[in-house]
Amino acid sequence: MILVENVSLTIGRAQILKSVSLQIPKGGITALVGPNGAGKSSLLSLMARLLPLQTGAISIDGLPVDKTHGRDLAKVVAILRQDTATASRLRVRELVGFGRFPHHRGRLTAEDDALIDAALAQFDLADLADRFIDTLSGGQRQRAMVAMTFCQGTDYLLLDEPLNNLDMYYARELMRSLRRIADENGRTIVIVIHDINQAAAHADRIVAMKGGQIFASGSARAVLTPATLEAVFGYAMPVHEIAGLQVALHFHP
Repeated sequence: MILVENVSLTIGRAQILKSVSLQIPKGGITALVGPNGAGKSSLLSLMARLLPLQTGAISIDGLPVDKTHGRDLAKVVAILRQDTATASRLRVRELVGFGRFPHHRGRLTAEDDALIDAALAQFDLADLADRFIDTLSGGQRQRAMVAMTFCQGTDYLLLDEPLNNLDMYYARELMRSLRRIADENGRTIVIVIHDINQAAAHADRIVAMKGGQIFASGSARAVLTPATLEAVFGYAMPVHEIAGLQVALHFHP
């Protein structure tokens, strides 16, 4: 379980998060949604200790993120950031293999090789394994970054807008892969996502943020209501049930 207790964050003169408290149960997919500037990415970064904790507390499976040794934390939680930068002359297999570093510390084992192969296959990258990163499309590169995060082998995966640069086919395939990983591998996935309908179709729970606070939290049926979506995103949008799924017509005139 990820436990966030009374966490606030201020950067410069801007208050990014305001007394956020949240429990994310172990297992399944939790989607963080909300407008730009709601604090979603900042909250994810605090969970992974990419930002220093200023107030409150965050723990993952009882480990306080601000006090746990970095190497130990890296075996529990992995994060994909928005602003990923990689060396252009890395091959895809090498990049994915970086996910194993907290475990082998520079001495790759046969088990590591097998896990890298599995990650490449999981995200449809096996045919690209020997390609250099700078020869890939933006979507291919994004899938490789997600594969590296998955390959780290942690119980918790924090993914900040992993659908960036993906076309409709691969966005769907990535969300389906994450669903399988949660169901078959028992992983806990927290994903920042702008596509509210992808969140509704694949996530177990949705956390809607606005103005640095938690506005609503629950199942897609509970959160995807016209009233809640208008309050969070600032305009009215109809919501319909289609094939058993809540679908927000956010493009509706």
